[in-house]
Amino acid sequence: MDIVIAAEKPSIAKLFSQYVRRTVRPDEIKVTENPDETGSFYIGFNLDHFILMPNGEIASNKLELVD
Repeated sequence: MDIVIAAEKPSIAKLFSQYVRRTVRPDEIKVTENPDETGSFYIGFNLDHFILMPNGEIASNKLELVD
């Protein structure tokens, strides 16, 4: 498990690069705290949004249509 300290953009960019399978520079992302969960961050990247959870897991934060 990767541990990200606070909202260090270089650390988050490195972890995020592994998730999207391409190099992501720190200046390409916008990081804000997730008020719903301590230690969790929102990551804005291009037109998509992601969540970095306290356990180091990254997940898409987009709506999905359900039947």
